[in-house]
Amino acid sequence: MGLFDKLSGWLGLKKKEVNVLCLGLDNSGKTTIINQLKPSNTQTQDIVPTIGFNIEKFKSSSLSFTVFDMSGQSRYRNLWEHYYKESHAIIFVIDSGDKQTDRQTFFTCSLVFLLPPDICSRRMPVLLFANKSDLREAMSSVKVSQLLCLENIKDKPWHICASNAVKGEGLQEGVDWLQDHIRIMNEMK
Repeated sequence: MGLFDKLSGWLGLKKKEVNVLCLGLDNSGKTTIINQLKPSNTQTQDIVPTIGFNIEKFKSSSLSFTVFDMSGQSRYRNLWEHYYKESHAIIFVIDSGDKQTDRQTFFTCSLVFLLPPDICSRRMPVLLFANKSDLREAMSSVKVSQLLCLENIKDKPWHICASNAVKGEGLQEGVDWLQDHIRIMNEMK
């Protein structure tokens, strides 16, 4: 750690570092969302499906985020559970335009899996993006919330917002909410 890092840490100017787990089914837009949140000079032009996981970083006004962008392909979902313990928050991305019944059922199952007992005991904030909201057949964030029975989650803060990852719409609202709730969780410790 350099002198500037130490000095900024002592003065409280250094941004707190947090780990965030980004989950969702394949093709929901996880990588595109994370790419939009990175500084424009580090964004990737060609987004490809994530194999295993990627680690990305971006900063907000008061936090430095390290995001574990987890593959949503079925053969990689077992990796998700290995990253819960080190995470301060979860971003769950849902393709709100995907109305296939089996995938909707999996949304609900994933959300239950997302909150296993050892995680339920932690008041870890959960941000959900109802992505691809620009599509004509997209469900509203209210409909996605009802589908996932989010109102039943009483033991941790959660927020859902409609998003369009390609254009970046709705992302700042979500990050602002997440930043505020991570700060609140830290103050409660």
